[in-house]
Amino acid sequence: MITDSFDNKSDAIINPRINENAPKVDACILTFSHVIEKFVLENYDCKQIASFWFATGNMPIYRIDYKGKSFAFYKTYVGAPACVGTIEDTLAEISTDKYIVFGGAGCLDKEIAHGKVMVPTAAYRDEGTSYHYAPAADYVTVKNADIVAKFMEENSIPYVKGKTWTTDSFYRETINNFNKHKADGCISVEMECAGLQAMCDFRGLNFYTFFTSGDLLDAPKWDSRQKDGEIKGTQHDAGHFDIAIELARYVAQ
Repeated sequence: MITDSFDNKSDAIINPRINENAPKVDACILTFSHVIEKFVLENYDCKQIASFWFATGNMPIYRIDYKGKSFAFYKTYVGAPACVGTIEDTLAEISTDKYIVFGGAGCLDKEIAHGKVMVPTAAYRDEGTSYHYAPAADYVTVKNADIVAKFMEENSIPYVKGKTWTTDSFYRETINNFNKHKADGCISVEMECAGLQAMCDFRGLNFYTFFTSGDLLDAPKWDSRQKDGEIKGTQHDAGHFDIAIELARYVAQ
């Protein structure tokens, strides 16, 4: 059973390589959006400081010096296994214990406005990755949710807090499962949060995250809430990178 997968009694056969001489940065920012990656490279002074390879190709890591702080930045993959794997691989390329991850999420409550920031407080573990990093349980607590919420408040950024449902199969978000998770207090559904939090807990890393409220499940018919070519208010909205880099500076103080 997947719920029996956590093993802290024996060594892993393959471990991430930790490089004590890796470039030090104050935090690392991850985006899932190729549009935001392009925006950052065109609008910030970015210098490539490292990279790592996957079967899909090279993944560059950039350094951004911003308001007296130094941040790493890269575009990651969608889904907990790949996204978690990229952070594990950064341990050989950069030196930091702070990771800011932001992206889009499906909305489970029609009262939450399209494009509004959502701050997850706990993640329902409807994926496989987290069970290799933490004992079985329904939820993993998002430990730094209050810090992220405080940042939003101090910067007058409208947001909503609540649980999230992390799945690894978005085409199997059934009506019954939607009703169950909404009734349990989940306001969003995405594919990485539970795995990322469990891995960061296991590795002793600090994880800070927020979502953009995207497509709506809480409707008679699924609503993408996005017109063709629309950027503003979506996961590709560069304004959310502005939030992420200011959050990185906030937690690096």
